[in-house]
Amino acid sequence: MSTVTVVGAGAVGVVLAAAMSDAGHDVVACSRTSAPLAVERDGVVRAPAVRVRTDPATVTGSDWVLLCTKAQDTTSAAPWLSRACHQGTTLLVCQNGIDHVERVGGLAGPADVLPALVYVAAERTGPNRARHRRGAHLVVPACPAGERAAALAPEGIDVRLELDFRTAAWRKLLTNVAANAVTALTGRRMEVLREPQVRQLASTLLTETVEVGRAEGAALGHDDVRATLDFYDRFAPEDGTSMLYDRLAGRPTEHALFNGTVCALGLRHGVPTPVNDAVHALLQATENARPTHPQPQVRPAATTARTA
Repeated sequence: MSTVTVVGAGAVGVVLAAAMSDAGHDVVACSRTSAPLAVERDGVVRAPAVRVRTDPATVTGSDWVLLCTKAQDTTSAAPWLSRACHQGTTLLVCQNGIDHVERVGGLAGPADVLPALVYVAAERTGPNRARHRRGAHLVVPACPAGERAAALAPEGIDVRLELDFRTAAWRKLLTNVAANAVTALTGRRMEVLREPQVRQLASTLLTETVEVGRAEGAALGHDDVRATLDFYDRFAPEDGTSMLYDRLAGRPTEHALFNGTVCALGLRHGVPTPVNDAVHALLQATENARPTHPQPQVRPAATTARTA
């Protein structure tokens, strides 16, 4: 049995905390609220044996720390990480993006930092509550820490070791860069990507991202555009994305991590990204706007893997 601290009790954090607890590990979840964890699968809601902590001072060092906050909340997780990470800890960064290790910077102390790409279709349905639709797949670098993570993984959590993690991270970014942006801007679910003009927009966003990724050293090609569009097609029309739900709930979105990253790195490498530039500007404008009326309610649906 290992001690596991999960920092962040959103959809991914709840699903992973429950899986670790089910496997017999001693699990603590760090959250803003003391509500008990609850996970729903196939219409059945249950409360896993996970202790919830709301004060970093109550957390001690763990064998494993899973950072499951949104990327923009990484800095706010620093008090939790300083308490939970110690010599011998492995910090598994379960977030979106391509710069996991750089993002946590000096927040991990002496802990080993292991980036993880998360493919979990889950939706936050309330404080410390999540609906797990399907999928529980992590991709980690092929290294000693990655091998330990694969050995730790409980039944139902698939951990894949990846030799070319850079390329894998860019492929994960592809799954996020079009679907999240389009659904957040339109306020519609995945069905919107089946409209011809919107699909062409998505294809252009992906094509620009592939070119920037290649400039960054990722082994991407135009086949990745088609593969990503095919990935989108496997979702039900009523499925949503994490940025759609965040925008409708009035929460900050990860647009800077997705389209913003493509724009910034495109500028660095001299790779034109006009469509990502425009979409990023619109997403930033929507986030800067202050709603003057209540946000519409969203009926429950699955997110894309972490959405995606």
